Order: sequence, then C-alpha cells, then structure tokens
Amino acid sequence: MAIDQKRPAVGERTMTLKAVPFFTQLSDKELDVVRSVAAEKNYSKNAVVLTEGEVGDSLYMIMSGKVKVFIGDEEGREIILKILGPGAFFGEMSMIDKQPRSASVTTIEASNFLVLAHAAFERCVEQQPRIANVVMQCLAQRVREADRKIGTLALMDVYGRVASTLLELAVYTDGKLMVGEKLSQQDLANMVGASREMVNRILKDLSDRGFISIESKAITIINRELPPSL
Repeated sequence: MAIDQKRPAVGERTMTLKAVPFFTQLSDKELDVVRSVAAEKNYSKNAVVLTEGEVGDSLYMIMSGKVKVFIGDEEGREIILKILGPGAFFGEMSMIDKQPRSASVTTIEASNFLVLAHAAFERCVEQQPRIANVVMQCLAQRVREADRKIGTLALMDVYGRVASTLLELAVYTDGKLMVGEKLSQQDLANMVGASREMVNRILKDLSDRGFISIESKAITIINRELPPSL
C-alpha cells in the first residue's frame, strides 16, 4: 500500500525523468510539461504496487528503491520477469491503453516513484506532440528486447537460462563482476522457470568448475564465458 503521496522537489523530479529512457530525448521544455503533471508515491518494503489483471492507467518511474515484476498462477507459483531499480520504469502499456496489468509488481525495499497517469500523459501530448513519438520509439525498443530474450531463452535448457540470467544481472562492483541482487535460489528459480533444487545443482556445478563464487547469497562471476549447458 502507498504510504504517502506528494509532489517531489523540482530538481529531483527532473533528474528522475532524465534517467528514464522514455524521456532522455526530451528537451527541457518538454520535460517541464511532464514534470508539472507527475505525482509522487511512496511504498514500504514488500508492498503491492500493481496486481496482474487489475485495470491500471499509470506509468511508474523509480526514484529510489527496488521492485520485483512477476506473473503468477492460481496455485501461487510465480515467474520473476525483472528486478528494477532507480531510473527504471514499469506500467507503460496501461498508461497508453488503460488495459488490465500484464504483471504484478511488489517492492523489495522501501521505494519512491514518480507516477504519470493516462490523463496526465494525454495533456503532455496535447502540449508537446513530440513526446508521443519518443514514447513510441521506446516502446518499440522494449518489444524488440523482449522478443530477443524470449527467443534466446526458448532455445536454452535450464542450465543455459541460469547462466544467461546471472550474466544479465551482473554489474561491476569494486572491480568484481557480481550479480547485482542478492537473490535466493528460489528467486532465481522463479526467474528461469525451474525448480529450486535444479538451480541449486547448477549453481554448485558452476562454482565447482570455477565459473562463479558464492558467499552469503552474493554471486561473483569469475569467468564471463559461462557454459550454456553441462
């Protein structure tokens, strides 16, 4: 549940908007239009932000914190689609078409968002029509990325999906290539569509073969050439 809602400081809103791919190409004048109608929402840790299937109409831009984007089934199983942090965004499709949400989103830690509703977006486009073109370009890029990821994962076995996901999540920290999130084995299993036991065996194999090291859920990539399969 949202615990607060207010207008963020002008400078902070501008920095957040410039970090969002939707708006990096906008001029200062165009950003001013978006900034003037964006609201702020704050959520506590483990709060539900969006629920799959509910009708929504807003784009969420992450100012601080982290969220988990996932889909689930009637038996409570879930597949984690993404873990997003500051500068990322979600909910863009419902902002455009006001259709039911395609995934659920919950906070991993206390999070602060800028929110742009459908009506506010329409006002932006009325005042600055080029904003619509920029948003369409960004949406097209996301669709292409999703198609590439789906195609890649469809051709891989579980071992390859685990290796690919570890590399996708890895960032350089203090000179080391590390998975940016401290994921549990169940989290990773939910991301690749496999059992926790299978992921456990794969991680152990990667560690035994010297490709990764694991300490307190922190995974370090020792060799970027992770094997696609056993």
